[in-house]
Amino acid sequence: MKRYTILLFFLAALLTVFAQPKQELRAVWLTTLEGLDWPSTKGTSLAVEQKQKQELCHILDLLKEANVNTILFQTRIRGTVTYPSRIEPWDGCVSGRFGTAPNYDPLQFAIEETHKRGMEIHAWVVTVPTGKWNSYGARNLRQTHPELMRHVGEDACLNPEDSRTADYIASICEEITQRYDVDGIHLDYIRYPETWNIRGSRQQARDNITRIVRAIHQKVKGLKPWVKLSCSPLGKFDDLTRFPSGGWNAYNKVCQNAQGWLRDGLMDQLYPMMYYDGKHYYPFAADWSEHRYDREIAAGLGIYRLIRSEGNWNLDAIKRQMYVARQLGLGHCYFRSRFLTDNTKGLYDFVCDFDSYPAVVPPMLTYQPAPSAPTTLQIERTTMGDNISWSGAIDNSDGDYLTYNVYASTTQPVDITDGRNLIAIRQTQQQLSVRRSADDPPLYYVVTAVNRYGMESTPANSQKVLADSQPLSANTLIPNDGNILRVENCDELPGAFYAIYSMQGIHLVNKPFSSLVFIGDLPKGVYELRTASYTGTNHHVGYFLIK
Repeated sequence: MKRYTILLFFLAALLTVFAQPKQELRAVWLTTLEGLDWPSTKGTSLAVEQKQKQELCHILDLLKEANVNTILFQTRIRGTVTYPSRIEPWDGCVSGRFGTAPNYDPLQFAIEETHKRGMEIHAWVVTVPTGKWNSYGARNLRQTHPELMRHVGEDACLNPEDSRTADYIASICEEITQRYDVDGIHLDYIRYPETWNIRGSRQQARDNITRIVRAIHQKVKGLKPWVKLSCSPLGKFDDLTRFPSGGWNAYNKVCQNAQGWLRDGLMDQLYPMMYYDGKHYYPFAADWSEHRYDREIAAGLGIYRLIRSEGNWNLDAIKRQMYVARQLGLGHCYFRSRFLTDNTKGLYDFVCDFDSYPAVVPPMLTYQPAPSAPTTLQIERTTMGDNISWSGAIDNSDGDYLTYNVYASTTQPVDITDGRNLIAIRQTQQQLSVRRSADDPPLYYVVTAVNRYGMESTPANSQKVLADSQPLSANTLIPNDGNILRVENCDELPGAFYAIYSMQGIHLVNKPFSSLVFIGDLPKGVYELRTASYTGTNHHVGYFLIK
């Protein structure tokens, strides 16, 4: 075990030299249950409302400074909600009284403020449990849907074995998706309660939970296919060959087939609750990484373990977990927000260094085309800094909504694959001011458009850059008829074969070297063509569009 610990320290030290990825899921659970993370004050007066709003904005400012890009905002708590619902009553965390509405819509306010800061917001929905048997939410459900309620010890929950439960939970997710511009629906406790007496087969029990997931998926994606669906399964999916789960795992104990949901496309992301350390964390993190199915998984970090009453972990434990998660290609998600923003044991300071550059949320696994790049980009140099403005991008997907990423570098061309060049992500306005001093070297800028699916356009370059290189336009695209790409002057190009890349820089496929390249096996969208050698070097040829 000592050798195992030394190895982890050595690995963590090595990983410090790795560059921060441009694409990485960095999230936090923001808990409204009993105001644990927010709000710290309750009431319906104007003074309390302003204090709540200021507090939430302060939290979001701190999270943005730490380059968190996804907020999981607790929206359904225990049969109660934090928005004006036609289905369930108000929770008391905002107004101070269950069933009493505040004078504003907390979910709408959270969405607006999160989007202003370039972050995604996912509605966190607690699914099966409804609190204690005599709690406000459970009592309400016992009156409105008594056929779905079950008594489990002192607690109440919706019956996962009744097909009507799937329809009921799906109706809540449908209401949120229909009425709000959320970026995702995040399902919590989408499983059997640990004390439930499962009488049938485990496979049937897993099918019962999957039925709920499928019903939610159909409702959400039927309305807005770009809204991400995710959940927080137990941190250990199942027993591993050399590392048992200790009887506490997602697949067999509580019947969450979370890896299957990724494989089958029912989930876009997972946030496994990996609130353990040592052999209870690292092998299972590797297992999650090996079963990603090209979708996104963020390791749920139990940062609450840093406090004395919850384990009194040393900060180094969380540091090692974050380094290894990044090395495995996993994102990271903090439980809970307050332990991060309170800088528990110096955690916030470390995170601001570990994630010192912004990162974009990786695009969804989709065949939606990328948007076109902005056609104009203007830079105004002033004594206070640079004012950037752009226009002309077109959304080619069914989302009909664009945000923008801005990159800057002291050299050109600006490398948009390097996260260190990102200075702003998910900008909703087509302008940005960058504070600069007269002594700073001039910056070159590029802007890309991003659709709701996370697909990014080619860059629009600043006028200073365009003076030396021709911008991408319909006249500069490599011509094709949707099946055959026609490459001029093929004999003059260096390389042994062609490599085709997505506009996110992902290598897709290699093609034989010829003046006629078959592309009929690619979905519609914009691509980059490069020549490549067997030694790994490549040469940019151009871009092409498949309509």
